[in-house]
Amino acid sequence: MTIVIVDIEHATHTCPVYPDGHPYDIRRTVVDVIPGGPCRAPVTVRCGEQTTRIPCHRHEPTKRQCGACRVIVTERTITTRTPNGTAA
Repeated sequence: MTIVIVDIEHATHTCPVYPDGHPYDIRRTVVDVIPGGPCRAPVTVRCGEQTTRIPCHRHEPTKRQCGACRVIVTERTITTRTPNGTAA
């Protein structure tokens, strides 16, 4: 399985409607990608006389994909900032 590690930064502010604050800008930064390797269960697709084998992630829903084609996103850090730059 491919593992994607990300850092998330929320910029929040308060307003009359949401006095407790809410995020208005969310940024995600990809920190690292650990590849899962080649597909272990390629799918044969036929079109007329031609047959082509493609990786299962291009054809199958997530539940039926092999372990190498699945993607997992891991959040490394989540930072919340206010408009004046202070971390919450």
